Amino acid sequence: MRGYVVFLRRPYAGRLLGATLLGRLPNGMGMLAVVLHVRSDGGGYPLAGTLAAILGLATAAGQPVLGRAMDRLGQPRVLIPAAWASAAGFAALAAVGADPLPVAVAAVIAAGFATPPLEAGLRALWQDVLDGPEQVDAAYALDAAAQELLFTVGPLLVVAAAVANTETALLLTGALGIAGTLIVALSGPSRRWRGEPRASDWAGPLRSPGLRVLLLSLACAGIALGVYAVAVVAYAERQDSEVASGLLLACMAGGALTGGIVYGARRWAGAPHRRLPWLMAALAAGYVPLVLAPGLAVMAVLAFASGVFLAPVLACSFTLVDRLAPSGTVTEAFAWVVAAVGAGGSLGSFVAGVGQNVAGVPGAFAGAGAGGLLALTLCLLGGRTLLPTPAQPAPVSAEASA
Repeated sequence: MRGYVVFLRRPYAGRLLGATLLGRLPNGMGMLAVVLHVRSDGGGYPLAGTLAAILGLATAAGQPVLGRAMDRLGQPRVLIPAAWASAAGFAALAAVGADPLPVAVAAVIAAGFATPPLEAGLRALWQDVLDGPEQVDAAYALDAAAQELLFTVGPLLVVAAAVANTETALLLTGALGIAGTLIVALSGPSRRWRGEPRASDWAGPLRSPGLRVLLLSLACAGIALGVYAVAVVAYAERQDSEVASGLLLACMAGGALTGGIVYGARRWAGAPHRRLPWLMAALAAGYVPLVLAPGLAVMAVLAFASGVFLAPVLACSFTLVDRLAPSGTVTEAFAWVVAAVGAGGSLGSFVAGVGQNVAGVPGAFAGAGAGGLLALTLCLLGGRTLLPTPAQPAPVSAEASA
């Protein structure tokens, strides 16, 4: 644990991590707040679910776009307007509800697409704020572990705010995003940070074959996460238990938190591109037994085990992104990680629904194991591309050199 103590003693480290988590709470609040508001406004579950899915997809689409803008313009000039725009989207939905539908859809798209890329921005800052790769690795692990709290605390805040009314829940979602973003964007490291010169090609970080393989693999891991979130609801209904879904989500989050803290507490031998396949294999092995869907006591243990290697996989992936991203694209590269996992999660929700219709609860959970195994397969097949190679000279864009 000494690495965490040293890391948190660094100037700005605790402030940046805490503020980023605060500003990312809307990621764990937005979908539930949208569903509750649409339902309270008389909309059906299909409409509520569709608008929530649009929010998730818009968020995934916006992260790389805003990340590229941050690489070119710096952090405050992108983060602060984005936070206000996202909050305005939530406020607009609170004002109009589900009718008129085109306005509601536009509001949800704005709220999602403009979500500030705080996650990517923080990971780009660690190299400047921290001292050496050991502290950076500890920061990645703690960051990956702590983000599980977003999906535990966030829904609780939405439910508490909705006691007053669902409009309050939406407004609170936007306000927390603004608060966290301002603390980050007004900090010294964020104001000073500048992206490196970048090549003028449109592909940005996607021109790295290793990064493309990594993103596809993480998208498949995201499928497993999306499947799990839906499958536990089906499991709870089969068990006729109102608390089962929340318990199983909390167990998986607890496993991820524990795994991330343990992973980051020690220094690991070997290069991260050799370590990642082993971590992916362990992650997949944790998802496969869920298809058994046993009684709640055993299922809680399996749920905890399924989360243990999630944060280590993410932390190891963050280290690889640092090494694989071409010059001047690091924020956009980290934003693509967020987008890949988010898009995979949206697809996983659909996969779980199909599996539930075909084969009941085991069919719903089968998608989680399939996603984990596919992530491992892609990681193994593209393993050679994950080895960082020396950067090749490339023409620099006028924007970057200005």
